[in-house]
Parts: sequence; C-alpha cells; structure tokens
Amino acid sequence: MSKAHSKKHQQRRQGPPLGRPAPYIKERPTILIVCEGKNTEPSYFNKFRVSSASVRSVGEGYNTTSLVERAKALSNRKWFRKKGKQFDQVWCVFDADIDPEHPRQAEKFNDAITLAEQYGFRVAYSNQAFEYWLILHFEDHLGEPMHRSLYNDRLNDHLLPFNVDYDGLKSKKISERFFALMEGKDQKTNTHRVKLAIERARKIYNTYDHKNPANEESSTTVFRLVEELLRYS
Repeated sequence: MSKAHSKKHQQRRQGPPLGRPAPYIKERPTILIVCEGKNTEPSYFNKFRVSSASVRSVGEGYNTTSLVERAKALSNRKWFRKKGKQFDQVWCVFDADIDPEHPRQAEKFNDAITLAEQYGFRVAYSNQAFEYWLILHFEDHLGEPMHRSLYNDRLNDHLLPFNVDYDGLKSKKISERFFALMEGKDQKTNTHRVKLAIERARKIYNTYDHKNPANEESSTTVFRLVEELLRYS
C-alpha cells in the first residue's frame, strides 16, 4: 500500500477533522397539553397532524388552579415524560366556570392564569367554555357576552348545512368530520376556517386589557395553542 493511500485510509477511520462539528439529529420539541375536559379538548387536539413535534394531550377533569397543579405533577413524572426529559412546553386548557353568586370562582380563574405563568406554563383558556373557540370557526362573533347554555345550539346551527353535528351535552367529542370541516375553507371568504377562528379570537382578545380575565366574556386564548400546533404540522 502506498504512503498516500495509507494516509487517506487513516483519515477515513479517524472521522472528520478536528474543529468540524459532528452531524447530529435534532430532537423534536415535546409539548404537553393538560385539559380540563376529558372528551372535547383531547379529542380536538389529538386530531392535529403534528409532524415535527411530539405532542401529548390528556383530559384530567380538573379545573383552574387544581388543573395547573395537576399539569405540574404530570410534567414532573419521569415515567410520563418522553425519555425522562422535561417537556419543552406545558399548556393548561381550562374554562371559566363562573357563577355570579360565587365570586371566589372568578378569583380562582384569574389565580390559575397567574399560577401557570409562575410555573412557566402557557394557558389556553376560554371564557366561558371551549366550545366558544369552535363557534369562532363559523361566526365572526364580536366578543359580547354569550352564555355557555347557548353554545351547543349555536354551533349546531352552523353545522347543520354540512350534515355534521356536535353533542355538547353527552359525548362532547369532536368527530373526524367536524374537525375536517374546521380545517377546510369557508366558501364565502375562501379562507381556511381555522385561520378565520385565529384571527377572530385574537381580535376579540386584543379588545380587553387582561387585568381581570374572568370578566372578559366572551374570549379565548386557545388560538395561541392552535397556532403553536400548526407551526409543527
């Protein structure tokens, strides 16, 4: 073997020259979504086709501050995390279950937002309920108060022409057809409905000063979480 050939052979065995960074595979970011509802929210978020991130969405049946504490507990459990590593993002998804006769409920809702931020979590809340976010896919609501008792009928009025329905009283699950409809284009604007919902929710959110989110009916920050998921689609 010639000296030149021997030198090249040794270089191949030794790997790349010093100073050149070795190639690496970038790990996908991990996102934990902890939802108040056990059916609606998980059935919705789990339908996003996220390709460049690892998403885990769970419905826990907790509300406001108790949900935030539950999210903290889950995010700290090694067996719950992927490869024992911390989640890159933790989202808390909850509603404003506020009764005017029980002012402490409004306080707990605001406290939950503050507590989540203290833990470094992100919040996707709805005032009053998650279905308000779904309605915004079909209606340019101006943000004036809309009681949760109206949500089911209001939403199904929009779904009726498409032969799709939503059972917000019993199953409370988002069907594949319903989700596909929200992803699809609005015929009048030729814009994807999810994009319309994001724009509408942001516009409504920006009309408030956020000093007392419990009083900001109707509004939702779910659009922030959906924008994040779409980034990794």
